Amino acid sequence: MKRILIFCLLFFIGWSVLKSQVVLQPITSSVYEFLDEMAQEKKIELNSAVKPYSRMFIAKKLEEINEQKTDLNKRQQKELAFYLKDFNKELIGTKGEFEKRKDLFYYNDSLFTLTVNPILGFKYATNENGAYTHRWNGGELYGNIGTHFGFYASLRDNGISDILAAPEHLTTTQGGNFKYNQGQTGQRSDYSEMLGGVFYSWKWGRLGIVKDNHNWGDNYHGANIFSGKNPSVGYVDFNIKPTKWFELNYIHSWLVSEILDSNRIFLVNNQKREVYTNKNLAANLFTIKPFKNFFISLGNSVVYADDGVKPFYFIPFMFYKSVDHTFNGAGSNAVGQNSQMFFNISSRQIKYIHLYTTVFLDEISIGNMWDKNNHTNLFSAKLGMKINNFPIRNTYLIAEYTRTNPWTYRHQIESTTYASNQYTLGHYLGENAQEIYLEAGLKVIRGLKLALAYTHAQKGDAHVFEIVQGNSNVTGLNFMERVDWENQTIEAIASYEVINDGYIFARVALSNIKGNEFYTPELMRGKTTTITAGINFGF
Repeated sequence: MKRILIFCLLFFIGWSVLKSQVVLQPITSSVYEFLDEMAQEKKIELNSAVKPYSRMFIAKKLEEINEQKTDLNKRQQKELAFYLKDFNKELIGTKGEFEKRKDLFYYNDSLFTLTVNPILGFKYATNENGAYTHRWNGGELYGNIGTHFGFYASLRDNGISDILAAPEHLTTTQGGNFKYNQGQTGQRSDYSEMLGGVFYSWKWGRLGIVKDNHNWGDNYHGANIFSGKNPSVGYVDFNIKPTKWFELNYIHSWLVSEILDSNRIFLVNNQKREVYTNKNLAANLFTIKPFKNFFISLGNSVVYADDGVKPFYFIPFMFYKSVDHTFNGAGSNAVGQNSQMFFNISSRQIKYIHLYTTVFLDEISIGNMWDKNNHTNLFSAKLGMKINNFPIRNTYLIAEYTRTNPWTYRHQIESTTYASNQYTLGHYLGENAQEIYLEAGLKVIRGLKLALAYTHAQKGDAHVFEIVQGNSNVTGLNFMERVDWENQTIEAIASYEVINDGYIFARVALSNIKGNEFYTPELMRGKTTTITAGINFGF
């Protein structure tokens, strides 16, 4: 009887400890910057190639940091206490009572937890070309049932006076499925974004169905594997970490082609019912840690269309290009699908410094790599560095260079391009482009960030696909033969997180954006001084 009681007690404790393990934390959360800083201080190890992180993952990392809090400076200690007020929710049962953040609604018992908060915000911008407004409102909830099931959902309704992030616009601003208001001047639009997911987790892995944005590839200003700029997509999420030195991430996404399927268009009440062709993506990323604070990630993906969902693309450890060759033996672009490879290297072995590089391979021919007339070097490469708290405490410096060769992210078959809702899944500049990004910041007190940023981005001509003597013209393309578009911007940034997820922010940007006007909204063209201010609560 005594053994039974002990077993029941242990079962109850195990049931109540690990909560919200698989609720994903939005990438825009400031806690990501704090974890990054702590990793560079060597307080934690961090594989930052795949985001978002789960709330339980963040809570465990904060717990590790808390065990070393005496080594932190005063600002860092206050940051830690600030985030623990939120993420200690995931550690109930191991830590007892704790100081909790303010929530609209919070409930917790041995089986079920639920948090509900509003989403509210407003932004105003003005420059020589006019003014811009953006308001948003909605709500979010997240929680868990027992030790294995987690869930979250958020709805944000948006209203904007002008569309600054259409698929063709070269900006890091989040895109959306914009709905134009009839009878309005300009490009006034309302749109909504619904995010959410349901997960089952265990000690070393998770499996979930998600509608959200994801970011693959280390970066601080636009990832070149998955940037997350496109409107959210539905996907299957699978992650395992059976040992300290190995991790596998896998997704299967349902993309939006916006390519009409003529075979499925029909009339209803004298109205045309339009149907898009299906479009899917499968991708994996294997990460190993050969040394402490050093991560090497290698993966591949395939964008496939036309034949519905293929079950063999749900196998998470496959080389998908070979799978495609198996089922499309001719090997022709007209028959097969669109596959990619990529790798990411991240090192925090030198204290205070994060060094990283990401390479996205759309197509490479080893035999013709150095042949300027026949090469197919379709790739995007990023090289970057971030320094925290050196040589001056409470400061940071970011330096990134990104280069993307012509025709990268594109494909001869429109339904298999590396895009969703016409937004490139990779780097926001797309093909035939390069960018230098610099940022220097100061964090004097908890929650306050002051920064100066410099962006110099260039884009060359977009090549038109055609067949020449039976061969495509995507061979031998030269990088940046001519600058078709250019952006030089110096920006001063200030933001203060007053309460958890509650911000006030302001920025002043001096920009000179010239060249092809197709890539720039009217508000931002030419030489401008743009002043922006806003307030936000939630995500």
